[in-house]
Amino acid sequence: MEDIFTLISDVGLPIAGALVMGAFIFIIIKQIMEGVVDDIKTLTMFCSSLENRARTMCNEMVKIDLLVSSALELRPDIERISRAENFVEDGKLDVRRD
Repeated sequence: MEDIFTLISDVGLPIAGALVMGAFIFIIIKQIMEGVVDDIKTLTMFCSSLENRARTMCNEMVKIDLLVSSALELRPDIERISRAENFVEDGKLDVRRD
């Protein structure tokens, strides 16, 4: 408590008040930024999940196309099948082609 009174007597009340308010604002901004960083991490994870779903859906569409072509005894589009990318999840390549 004596340190506060010493600071006030050395620099004056307005400057000491400004220093305290600056520290308060710094703490509040730090807490807000931590919340924003957590939200960004959550959104990044969500976007990654949606990207994996889109890749899976692309492979499923190719599979359905092949099944319909086979059922109707049509020649499948080999070029489109070869352009379909492999599904990657958790850093592992899924080449099963169910």
